[in-house]
Formats: sequence, structure tokens, C-alpha cells
Amino acid sequence: MNKSQSRLQHYLYTTIFGTETRHGKVFDLALIVMILASMVVLMLESIASFHAQWSQWLYWIEWGFTGIFTIEYLLRLYCSPRPSAYARSFYGVVDLLAILPTYIAVFVPGTTYMMVVRLLRVLRIFRVLRLMRFLEDSNILMRSMIMSSRKVLIFFSTVMILVTVFGALMYVIEGPENGFTSIPYAIYWAIVTLTTVGYGDLIPQTDIGKALASFTMLMGYSIIAVPTGIITAEIGQQMSLHRQLVKCPNCSKGGHESDADFCKHCGSELPEGDKRVVQPGL
Repeated sequence: MNKSQSRLQHYLYTTIFGTETRHGKVFDLALIVMILASMVVLMLESIASFHAQWSQWLYWIEWGFTGIFTIEYLLRLYCSPRPSAYARSFYGVVDLLAILPTYIAVFVPGTTYMMVVRLLRVLRIFRVLRLMRFLEDSNILMRSMIMSSRKVLIFFSTVMILVTVFGALMYVIEGPENGFTSIPYAIYWAIVTLTTVGYGDLIPQTDIGKALASFTMLMGYSIIAVPTGIITAEIGQQMSLHRQLVKCPNCSKGGHESDADFCKHCGSELPEGDKRVVQPGL
């Protein structure tokens, strides 16, 4: 690799992947604007009257966006120090999925609407505008959901057992003559009722059936807050853990909020970004 090519790759890398330089910020903000504009085009294309009048324009505009995003993706691969690592990363996969639907639509019509995945690329705005603390909070939320997934799964299994029992009971009580033509259909009614959605397309007619429906509704109100409580408790635990990991470099004390700028113990300024978090055992 010659020196000029190396300089070009470095410039492209700092512009495309970095946000510290002026060119990098302008590039990312322009990219986000184009992503949002492409989503507007996609939504307009789904409107029948608009599509009938402007279909040709929308078609070429979409191909224009796809061409720009394709060039951008190839440039990212070109200037990345580890192209394979970028291609396998979250943003790398999203960047690829953002351009594939347009090409696939040439052979499989209708897949262009899968381009809504491009909205995931807007997550870069957190990095561009230095809103890393929002990402920290989102990481806390994600960890909380992962840590509470087993409890939520147990709860979900319990709910599935309940709706199966209630559905079977309602099938026996009401029967096909009142619209409950099968146990799966009755289970559908139980799910709609237990979750307090209540479409109203299937209604018990007998007194016993109405009593069971009332009990199911009350049961739904009782259990609907359970997963929220499970996740909320886990969020509190994760936030408490995160506070202990945010340590002051001056007094080495923790217990700080993720958005704190100064130490609440000695008043020293806390580090920015990932430097503010001290991993356990270090």
C-alpha cells in the first residue's frame, strides 16, 4: 500500500467512522438526513394515490438513495482497519440490510418495504451529537431485560397455561352454538380477554360464561403489571450497580448517577464516556 493510499484511507476513516472532526460530523448528519428522507419516500410510495402519480420519480429517487448508501458501505469496508469485523458488527449488518432490499426487489417485488431497517442507522445520532449517556441508559435497559428474561419467560409460561385452561373451560361452557367453535378459538378469546384488549368479536352468552369472562378480566388486571414489576426491579438493580461502577478518579468513591458531571463526594469533575465506568475488580 503506497503512502497516498494510506492517507486517503485514514482521511476516509476519520470522516466516515469518526465524529471528532468537522467533516466527520457533517458526514454523519448528512447521512442521517438522507436516511430520514429515504424513509419519507418509502412511506409516500405506500400511499396508493401518491404512488400512482409519482411512481416513476419515487423509483429513481429510491435507487439514488440506494446508490449513495451502497457507495458509503463500500467505502466503510475500504477504509476500515478490519473490514470483516465491521461487516459482522451491528452497524455493519444494518448498513448491509439497508441496501439489500432494493436489489432483491428487482427479483422479488414487494421487498422494498423491508428498507424500514434503515431507521436503525439513525442510532448513529447518539454518537454524532455526543449523547453517549443516552446509550449508557439504553445499555442499562437492555441488560435489565436480559437479566429478567428468565423470570418473564416463567411468567409468560404461566399465562399460557391460564389462557389454555380458561379457553378450554369457555369452550365447554359456551360450545359451538355460541361461537366458541373450537378450543384454539376459545383460547384466542381468553388471550384477548386476559390482556384486557377485548375485541368483542367473541362474546359469552350464558351466565356461567359471563362469570368466567368477568373473572378472566379481573385476573388480567391483576397480572398485567407483573412483567413490568419484574423488569422495573431489575432496572433498579442495574442502575444501582452502574452507580457503583462510576467512580471518581480523585477520591475513588462510587455511587454516581450516569449523567453526573462532578463527584458528589469531593466535587472533582468526572471523566466522559466509557472512561467514567470502572469495571469490577479493577
